[in-house]
Formats: sequence, C-alpha cells, structure tokens
Amino acid sequence: MPGTATEQGPDADAAETTVTVKCTGHVRTAVGEPRFEFAFAGNTLREFLAAFFDEYDVADMLIAETEAEATTRGWAPVEEDLPGKWNANPEGEQTRAYARVMVNGRFNESLDGLDTRLADGDRVALVYPFMFCL
Repeated sequence: MPGTATEQGPDADAAETTVTVKCTGHVRTAVGEPRFEFAFAGNTLREFLAAFFDEYDVADMLIAETEAEATTRGWAPVEEDLPGKWNANPEGEQTRAYARVMVNGRFNESLDGLDTRLADGDRVALVYPFMFCL
C-alpha cells in the first residue's frame, strides 16, 4: 500500500512512526505526490529513508555514494580556514549535489545526520533539485 512501509528484518518489533513527507522537483515527479503521510518501523531518519527507498525508487536522486557526488564546483575560491561551524555527514551518508533531506525545515546536516530522531507528525522534505538555474 503506497505511503506505508512494510516491516522486514530483525527490528520487526520496532515502534511505528508516521511523518508527513513533502517531495519537490524530480523526487515529486518520480513519487507522483507532492505531500503525504508515510508510516515506517523505527524512529530515525536512517530508518525512514530505508523504508521510503524500499517503496519509492528515488535513492539515486538523493543520496551520494562518494564525496565527489555530494559536491559541485563553485565559482568562488574556497578558503583554507572557513569561518563559523560547517557540518557535513560522513561519506556515503551525504546528499547529492543540489539535493537535500530536511526534517522540520532544517537540513539533516544541521541536526544529527541520518541518526536524527523522528516523531509522529514530523515533516520530512525530500528536495531535488535544491537549486535550479536556467
């Protein structure tokens, strides 16, 4: 049934969490819906994504396997010592260039990455492209 993950694996007794999913860009086109409820076993972004990707074939649009897939060349030179705090998920847990996964309006990199805890009613946005220029 679309929007409901089926239970598989050793965590079959894990609690179920229901979040509101918002899809934009190419993810919206592939999924076919801009916004819907999605229930999954567990309570982390990692568990949500695993269940979501089992049901919808959009992992390749969002998740980068390598650092090269997660970055893009910019037009400005990058300084050696950047000011402020910069967060990045570990390699293999990053989003592709121009893609983002957000929880309640915040980039997952600014939270606990894929280990971000989710609760019933949270909003998860799957955004690709994040930026688009003609």
